[in-house]
Amino acid sequence: MAKDEPSAAKRSAEAVQGKKPAAQPDWANGLRQLYDQVVEEPLPDSFKDLLAKLDDTAV
Repeated sequence: MAKDEPSAAKRSAEAVQGKKPAAQPDWANGLRQLYDQVVEEPLPDSFKDLLAKLDDTAV
């Protein structure tokens, strides 16, 4: 962490107090976009089948 970069706790406290948080690094937007894409992907059929089998054996 850079010496002049605010800590996560300080950024959080500033957000609670209504202050504008520190600017995010460039890679943060790309990471957020990647995460959003992964979350939106449909669940594979093989995984759905596995979950159904686990549900059947749990009862």
